Amino acid sequence: MIVFSARGWMFPVLALLILMAAALVWAGHRTAVERRIRIGCGLLKLAGLLTLAFCLLEPMQLGQRARPGANVFALMVDGSQSLRVKDAGQSESRGEALRRQLTNDTGGWQAALDESFQVRRYTFDSHLQDVRDFGALEFDGNATALEHALRTAAERWRGQPVAGVLVFTDGNATDASPDLAALENCPPVYPVVIGSAAGLRDIALDKVTVSQTAFEDAPVTVQAEVSARGFAASDVNTRLLEITAGASNIVAQQTKPARDNESALNFRFQLQPDKPGLHFYQVETRAREELGRAAAESREATLSNNGQTVVVDRGQEPFRVLYVGGRPNWEFKFLNRALSADPQVHMVALIRVAKREPKFDFRGRAGESSNPLFRGFGQTDDETARYDQPVIERLNTEGEFELRGNFPKTAEELFRYHAVIVGDLEAEFFTHDQMVLLQRFVSERGGGFLMLGGAESLRQGNYAGTVIGSLLPVYLDRPVTAKLPSKWKFNLTHEGKLQPWARLRPTEAEEEERLQSMPPLEVLNALLGVKPGASVLATVSDPDGNNFPALVVQRFGLGRSAALMIGDLWRWGMQNENAQKDLAKTWRQLVRWLVSDVPARVSVHAETGADGDPARVRLVVKVRDEEYKPLDNATVQLTIHPVSLSQGAAAQDQQLTTDASPNQPGTYVSDYLATGPGASTAEAVATQTDGKVIGRSAAGWAVDPAAAEFRSLQPNRAYLESLAKRTGGEVLTLDSLRDFVRQLPQRHAPIMESWSKPLWQEPSVYLFALCCFVAEWGIRRWKGLP
Repeated sequence: MIVFSARGWMFPVLALLILMAAALVWAGHRTAVERRIRIGCGLLKLAGLLTLAFCLLEPMQLGQRARPGANVFALMVDGSQSLRVKDAGQSESRGEALRRQLTNDTGGWQAALDESFQVRRYTFDSHLQDVRDFGALEFDGNATALEHALRTAAERWRGQPVAGVLVFTDGNATDASPDLAALENCPPVYPVVIGSAAGLRDIALDKVTVSQTAFEDAPVTVQAEVSARGFAASDVNTRLLEITAGASNIVAQQTKPARDNESALNFRFQLQPDKPGLHFYQVETRAREELGRAAAESREATLSNNGQTVVVDRGQEPFRVLYVGGRPNWEFKFLNRALSADPQVHMVALIRVAKREPKFDFRGRAGESSNPLFRGFGQTDDETARYDQPVIERLNTEGEFELRGNFPKTAEELFRYHAVIVGDLEAEFFTHDQMVLLQRFVSERGGGFLMLGGAESLRQGNYAGTVIGSLLPVYLDRPVTAKLPSKWKFNLTHEGKLQPWARLRPTEAEEEERLQSMPPLEVLNALLGVKPGASVLATVSDPDGNNFPALVVQRFGLGRSAALMIGDLWRWGMQNENAQKDLAKTWRQLVRWLVSDVPARVSVHAETGADGDPARVRLVVKVRDEEYKPLDNATVQLTIHPVSLSQGAAAQDQQLTTDASPNQPGTYVSDYLATGPGASTAEAVATQTDGKVIGRSAAGWAVDPAAAEFRSLQPNRAYLESLAKRTGGEVLTLDSLRDFVRQLPQRHAPIMESWSKPLWQEPSVYLFALCCFVAEWGIRRWKGLP
């Protein structure tokens, strides 16, 4: 901004301008050549006089700048291993080139920065560190925790006048968040992009995900996303290896072509671990022609991003299922036979073989009060059912006391199960308290509930308006008034075919062929209303094409409930041997889905990369009491067992204690710092105050910092641009640093000062006026004008 101090000269200057304009007009009356010369000379003289007149007004230039030495400016340098990569055609790595420029102060920008700011220097990898200079940088960090470093620095600088941060990095942050919300209070960040994407050759595992389903043939799916740069027309081989006792065995492998120099390939593996518990698998990918070659012979920029270890948890103890049936029927027979072949499911059954009878009916021998059905079994009257009680048989119980009182009456009894199945049993069998307990079992304990169709199930069992009726995913108060046929055709809906546990064949065509081969069914509890949020996975249709829901599921509180309106699914199994196998598989998959997400009393979860450190694992243990409410006064002990991924001596186990979480009831936390890459398991044992063991749980994880650090070798400029925009900075290059630092004092800073400069005292101003006068005089003398 320019202001004038001597405004009293304003009118004389205006008068001078008017006179000079008149002189130029008068010069226009000469001949054409002379007119042009005189006008040019007049303009030169006018410029000189205007300059002097400008000085008479005493112009002052005013502005603001960062007060020298009052503000802080930070330099943060990425010290992670990813800067050891050499760009195409370069003799030194990215890190070596950066260290040389920082140490030698190429361009002198660091010295200029020191003149105007308090410069603070840092390096960061998994943590932020203060340094005097950057000469000792080794680039050996196992992470690029950029956001964690910025948050840590912002906490240190709280209340200090920080003008900005220069961050030297390739932008491949291992703790990158999608919205950068945690950096709202960070000072302006000016990322300096290190490295180039041109000419890089690399095959990398971008992402590996593991998903488990109740689909019996392939309960575990491993999905690997692979990127191939610079390997056009090459075949990429990806294989899955199982790690057991220090050895690795190839489970499956696939090969796909990289069609261009920027290829994204997806590999999908399906497997079925033969035992429960934790399983470790290694996913590896390389160009097929380089299989078996040493790292030094590879064309890739690095092999550190070619492998990743994943963990599959198949559970420890078998899931316990309680079946309650109103009569021994074929449905229970096939269900029990199917689950007996599943080592992960144990079904306990209560089967009513006779209903409750009045005391005065069908009396036995004189003085006999027990039911004669039990006569001859050597049982006393106290052990046998009375006339006024139903006759119920217990099957597959763990001991003589399990379900001794028939259906559980307390949460402690019922909550030990993972799922409850009710088959062909009327509502009157349950007391109101038992119904409420069953509802709590699903909504609070997170259990599964399934009601099967039959003559005394659903609406026919008078469940409408009951607590159990509210638990079901269908409405029971909407009767079907039309006459129903005696034959029904079973079909899966589109949503049902998308559920891996609901189908039996790998392809849609094969599944459709299987459904068409099923025999017609005859027992259906016809219902019309499906509750909001519920999903219809299967229907039955009559010969006229009318459809009724057959299998409906929904979430209910923390658990899930389902209703199977068919009462004679066993007819399918009577068709032939293959159909019997399909029926058994259907039952197993349905029950596995029912119990798949049911929590245990003790559960442990491993969170890798805690606090932005890829070597830090946070172990979170949740403990519940007998009613599955959070338990705060427990003692939790953790045992860490490293898993050997190669031949050699096994590492020693390590004991950890836990601290109760101050924010989450029943939660206990402990941090484990891995000393190097590898896989480990943690066993949590929770005990009560009296020393009684509540339960045990295990979790596994794999730590491989290099896999995340080298996941992408090309600079992530898009991420750095988002970071700069979020904080009010801009993206720079090494070549632009000198100009940036020169202009930096003119940018906004926390502490600014005003400055003024008298332009009329500048020698260059008078020199310009003198040059104008001399040029005007020289032209007139040259042309011979007076």
